[in-house]
Amino acid sequence: MAKEKTVYVCSDCGGVSPKWLGKCPSCQAWNTLIESVPESTAPAKNRFASLVKAAQVMTLGDIDAVDMARTPTGQEELDRVLGGGMVEGGVVLIGGDPGIGKSTLLLQALDSLQRSGQNTLYVTGEESGAQVALRSRRLGLNNSQVKVLAEIQLEKILATLDATRPDIAVIDSIQTVYSDQLTSAPGSVAQVRECAAHLTRAAKASGVSVVLVGHVTKDGTLAGPRVLEHMVDTVLYFEGDTHSSFRLVRAIKNRFGAVNEIGVFAMTEKGLKGVSNPSAIFLSQHAEPVPGSCVMVTLEGTRPMLVEIQALVDSAGPSPRRLSVGLDKDRLAMLLAVLHRHAGVACMDQDVFVNAVGGVRISEPAADLAVLLAITSSLRGKPLPKGFFAFGEIGLAGEVRPAPRGQERLKEAAKLGFGVALVPKANAPKKPIEGLTIHAVERVEQAMEVVRGLA
Repeated sequence: MAKEKTVYVCSDCGGVSPKWLGKCPSCQAWNTLIESVPESTAPAKNRFASLVKAAQVMTLGDIDAVDMARTPTGQEELDRVLGGGMVEGGVVLIGGDPGIGKSTLLLQALDSLQRSGQNTLYVTGEESGAQVALRSRRLGLNNSQVKVLAEIQLEKILATLDATRPDIAVIDSIQTVYSDQLTSAPGSVAQVRECAAHLTRAAKASGVSVVLVGHVTKDGTLAGPRVLEHMVDTVLYFEGDTHSSFRLVRAIKNRFGAVNEIGVFAMTEKGLKGVSNPSAIFLSQHAEPVPGSCVMVTLEGTRPMLVEIQALVDSAGPSPRRLSVGLDKDRLAMLLAVLHRHAGVACMDQDVFVNAVGGVRISEPAADLAVLLAITSSLRGKPLPKGFFAFGEIGLAGEVRPAPRGQERLKEAAKLGFGVALVPKANAPKKPIEGLTIHAVERVEQAMEVVRGLA
């Protein structure tokens, strides 16, 4: 028999190449071409015909705009990330590393929704119904009435959705689902894109809220083409170290709510529990202040959180190292140059290590001032005062620039018992905050003088 012809499909953009190449000719990505079987050249009959509705052109002023009704999931931290709950006809994509807790959280959410009167369906392609039932018993979800379907064929899943008409359906996972219309294997670029498109259109047509579980690649991005993220309404990422009991759910895209929201969960014997005060996770409990530690207030969506920044400055060899965990490495190098040029503190012959405690990732520049203070504290071996915190962006000219929503940051720190603040002058409140002493500065050298006076 003649060997079956194969093509190579890019896992990032879906581009097709007749032979394997190191770089995708369509999107220029390296090592993304995967061997697969080409689709039949015979045109498929009306694959999307049942999903097409007659449409007419209308002006925006003539269209009735109704606020989306939300259904709370019973998990407050998940509702926060979703923007208040599940939206009718909305499609949510949630991705994360294997074993991090995606299926556990969604099974808990479905059980809460079912107990509140919602009709729920859990479609599993990775486990049998008995395995899902065993997991629900382990989580303490006794006598749960969540409907379970162990199926991976798309056409059967769509028929079940049409027959049972659930309010919320979970597909775990989209990489295991396949369509008879395609000849490629489940998990291939074509199958993932086709199945997600059909499920999305079915959700919009019927009003079923659909949650798709997605696998992630080695670099942490969702497996399959990036077009998957454009199809859905909300994209959530499950983050956290599998060796730690804490998990973070972060919203990357949300058509019905704010992006960059974060939900914090703790993994327990009975599943995932929401953490109402996440600042406690990211603050170390030191009996006395230690050198190289500075607390800052960061914003995750609408939530201000206190995070401890730790720095260690040590004598180096011929090539000093600059290493940061949870912070941008290039920004660390820039801050060290500003510290030397404008504050006269040199670390050219020192190794500098910076870490954000608790595994949190800080992307906003408001952490700059806290990073500089932690580095200076470690270099001189002098701890910052107890109850001290700082935030502010540092410019290349040595100025301390304001951070957005500074008042909320200050009030959150005062609520948690912090008493001394070093902030940009533009963030200084007009009215004093009870129990909080605020030092407002405009430049890096002023910040260093204030800290020397406090120490």
